[in-house]
Amino acid sequence: MENKLSVRRCLTFVTGLLECLCFAGAVFGWASLVFILKEDGYFASLCVNGTEINGTQSLDCSAQDEQFSLIFTIASFMNNFLTLPNGFLFDHFGTTVTRLYGIFLYTMGTLLVAFSSSALASLLFPALSLLAVGGILFLLTNMQVGNLFGSHRSTIITLYNGAFDSSSALFLIIKLLHESGISLRAAFLFLSACSIIHVLRTFFLLPRKFIPYPLPARYTYGISCGKSEAVSSEVASNGPEPTTVEETPLNKEAPKTQEKSFCECMLSWFFAWHLLWLSVMQLRHYLFIGTLNPMLQRLTAGESTLVSQYTNAFAITQLCGVLCAPWNGLIMDRHKGKPRAAGETEREADLRASVLSLFLTALQCVLFSLCASTPYLPLQYLTFILQVLNRSFLYGGNAAFISVAFPSCHFGKLYGLVMALSAVFSLLQYPCFALVKGALGGDPLYVNVALTLLSLLAFIHPVYVYLHCRRLASQRASS
Repeated sequence: MENKLSVRRCLTFVTGLLECLCFAGAVFGWASLVFILKEDGYFASLCVNGTEINGTQSLDCSAQDEQFSLIFTIASFMNNFLTLPNGFLFDHFGTTVTRLYGIFLYTMGTLLVAFSSSALASLLFPALSLLAVGGILFLLTNMQVGNLFGSHRSTIITLYNGAFDSSSALFLIIKLLHESGISLRAAFLFLSACSIIHVLRTFFLLPRKFIPYPLPARYTYGISCGKSEAVSSEVASNGPEPTTVEETPLNKEAPKTQEKSFCECMLSWFFAWHLLWLSVMQLRHYLFIGTLNPMLQRLTAGESTLVSQYTNAFAITQLCGVLCAPWNGLIMDRHKGKPRAAGETEREADLRASVLSLFLTALQCVLFSLCASTPYLPLQYLTFILQVLNRSFLYGGNAAFISVAFPSCHFGKLYGLVMALSAVFSLLQYPCFALVKGALGGDPLYVNVALTLLSLLAFIHPVYVYLHCRRLASQRASS
């Protein structure tokens, strides 16, 4: 029986990793897809003949770029904003219902792209949004797999988020296949057919409700488990006991602390500073991804071969997200199994361990923003590396921090809320793009400098958590 459980858990982990790696975050490989869409003539009617300062004629495609930027802005907004109702959906109905809904959205998105054309380019607006929302639901329902592996919980959560980042390379593969003669329609019809695999995994390798934390002894799941599935589902649907491992006092006989309500969590300073930390860095990443193609056009003076070369380099670096993210998890799990200070709870130890992760993520973002702000083409290789490193730390750290700072019964709702509120903030990317294209004459320097300064606000969060941990340590020492 134990061997069966181990094999099932390993299969759940591996297939979940592949699902996140190959499908979930594909929409963030937008720059590669834009290259194909431009070649296929999407929104080409918006390009007009213009006159340069020296009097030479040139093709002005800024209106076309603006349409592509708007598609990505809407998709990235929907990706985050709808995580709030999706979080409530997940917490209320459980894994199976949420995943079937996500699979439906993702399949509809792939079909809309498959049947779009230069004449039906407007189909890209709903298509990319559906791909984004369906993809984030894959990630949301897979992160609970970390609960199966106890002391490696944060590492697995960050690994799945890194795989989500790396899946943006899917559009690079489609771009390379397109250059080899395989049409956009054929590629997306194949992605649609893969939904069968997602459905099979939903029923055979995931629970009907949730994977609880802490994990009950001999916990089983999946439709082939017979009677034991009913027992496990009952435990899972009731959620974890009022006091989880992270909140259990060192003294087993000490009174259990009552968990905070959802409203108390939402109105806490932890949540407020975490929201700021996520929002400012996410805006920087979204603007960079959404404007990468026009930025490369400007730095290469429109040379198509160089644009393709740097677009491929960017997409290839995205594959490294799955390699970078676990390092963040290891940073957060580094204290597991070590003796704690007298009176220190597991939750306090987790919070103390998260400070370094939060600080390094903010530092990476500032360095990435500085490189992205420098108009020197070869430097963009370094920018791509810092971007994928920071993005994998950002989203993995976001989910891991919420899982340790707040009660697990509110994870879906709080994760959805922070993503939704940060999505509202990320809408600033479109006016920023319009400002660059309009008043700034295509030069993004001032906007990049402003965003770099804004990124400095992310350091408030690790400082606050550090001071909170120090205050708790002082209280223990004085008592």
